Amino acid sequence: MATNAELAARFEEFADLLEADDVEYKPRAYRRAAEAIGAHPAPIADLVNAGNKEAIEDIDGVGDAIGSKIVEYVETGEIEELVELRADLPVDMADLTRVEGVGPKTVGTLYRELDVRTLDDLEAAAEANEIREVSGFGAKTEQNILENIPFAREIGERKLLGEARPLADDVLAFLESLETVERCEVAGSIRRWRETIGDVDVLAATDEAEDVVDAFVSWDSVDDEIESGPAKASVRVGEVRVDLRVVVPEEFGAALQYFTGSKDHNVTLRNYAIDRGLKLNEYGAFDVSDVEDHEAGQRVGERVAGDTEAGMYEALGLEWMPPELREDRGEIDAAADDTLPDLLTREDIRGDLHTHTEWSDGNNSIDEMVAAAAEQGYDYYAIADHAEGPGVVGGMGLTDAEILDQVEEIREVGADADLEVFAGIEANVDAEGEIGLSEDVIDALDVIVASPHSALDQDSDAANERLIRAVENPAIDVLGHPSGRLLNQREGLAIDAAALGEAAAANDTALEVNSNPHRLDLWGSAVQAAIDEGAAIAVNTDAHSPATLEYVRWGVHTARRGWAEPADVTNAWELEELREFLH
Repeated sequence: MATNAELAARFEEFADLLEADDVEYKPRAYRRAAEAIGAHPAPIADLVNAGNKEAIEDIDGVGDAIGSKIVEYVETGEIEELVELRADLPVDMADLTRVEGVGPKTVGTLYRELDVRTLDDLEAAAEANEIREVSGFGAKTEQNILENIPFAREIGERKLLGEARPLADDVLAFLESLETVERCEVAGSIRRWRETIGDVDVLAATDEAEDVVDAFVSWDSVDDEIESGPAKASVRVGEVRVDLRVVVPEEFGAALQYFTGSKDHNVTLRNYAIDRGLKLNEYGAFDVSDVEDHEAGQRVGERVAGDTEAGMYEALGLEWMPPELREDRGEIDAAADDTLPDLLTREDIRGDLHTHTEWSDGNNSIDEMVAAAAEQGYDYYAIADHAEGPGVVGGMGLTDAEILDQVEEIREVGADADLEVFAGIEANVDAEGEIGLSEDVIDALDVIVASPHSALDQDSDAANERLIRAVENPAIDVLGHPSGRLLNQREGLAIDAAALGEAAAANDTALEVNSNPHRLDLWGSAVQAAIDEGAAIAVNTDAHSPATLEYVRWGVHTARRGWAEPADVTNAWELEELREFLH
């Protein structure tokens, strides 16, 4: 059965192939649909199987034509028009566009001019100095492409959290539906909510291991069985590998702790256990204080824990640690000292300070976005469309005059809304750390998010000087996606999160956790470093449609990886407290 992530990927591919062929308008429509499909809370394939065409077409950006393609893909596994586009442009679009600076149009041009189809072809063309000879390119572009190919190869095997976690949720739902499964949970990096993952690891507790394995490899969503045995199996669902391990119920807690990791966390925890006469492994916690040969077997000594994961930590006198914290960044000492953070939850989020509308590159009106925010139960909400400036996609940034016109419309919509609506803007932090807004505009706005969109290849010293200058600007409330990275596409600026956090704290400027799964910027360790310096964090979605307001899920877990508590997060504050913070 096709997952939402798989469907979204097909329509992103549609958009890329059309853009590569210089088709206007349609690519944006397909991207809008892909975004909504990927964020849809329920399996769209279920709507197809139920014959609920109306519900499919009600999905934002879908409509009749795209809805028909969704049905075609779910029922047949292909979309005929997409197959034809692939035949016309036989390139590995996903691999090629992972190279920073190579977009769909570049792929189309290099295919037509140099027959570049794969990363290997691209590398060979660059090394032979052929790209610089193509009209519109040059030696510098060619060199940048060549330098970025190794990074594209490195990240090619990892999937975005926002793509893999919905699949993991589907796997869990399937396993929970099996009567023989007593408990199940994801493990590994996906349970720790890392921004990218290699594969989906799942654990199931049962006394009927072979039956569960057989059911798993026969699941409708499975495309290929990679391997299987009496107590484990690996399959491919779409483009993602899913590994199932089956354990007996009394060892589920130990296995869950062990296979969640991280490796560094587990090594430190095992050493902590050894100092206390205990041995930890995937089968349980064992008292080996009276055992001479601790290595005589995995189950040597008296078993004191293993049924539950919490019990594994309790056996060591430690609090249970949320999976997001298990990166060996001080969580074991904090658990021992009873100082673990009271982490942020989705329910703590009271609003969103960075979203877009059709005034710039969003897909919906101000009215529609405000209504969607109200449905989220928010107390407050900000429209922050792009101001014009370097790096803004497609020249869609607003002039000062347009910003002032939009402020008027935001005020009108806000007057009738069930929540506080802030008039904001996403300004551009240029290479020197400045923003190009007039004083009239600054005075008219409630919230200014300032983000780097260009000069993202600066060295670390220049980048940090630039961003610190930005947070010192009294007009700026939030520094948006501070590194400018795009996961699996570009690395972004090399920032010193501690230095940036110190400057932000001194100037009452929040640092953003951009919840878009392609960004997750800041990331866990950077959030922790910034919070340690006293900085406030803003968990924003950067939503471009109502569906993508759901991206807050990824932002919350990313903030949790940085030890963020509600008091650290501006949009978890009461309205009046937030008002006092805004400049």
